[in-house]
Amino acid sequence: MESGSAIFAGVVFALFGGALLVWTGTRVRHRQPVAQGVSPVASAALAGAVAVVALGLAGYCLSRL
Repeated sequence: MESGSAIFAGVVFALFGGALLVWTGTRVRHRQPVAQGVSPVASAALAGAVAVVALGLAGYCLSRL
């Protein structure tokens, strides 16, 4: 039963992290703001860091099977 929870959490983290990374990269490549009212560099860096952390958590969850 615990492996099912780990798989679910890992997949959710992987989907969120991957989607956030693709979305942030697309916004930066088109020179559009990642967040309104915030420095473009800071918002892109923070969103990228959150995406990498989510992908790291996905790897951790999926490695615990």
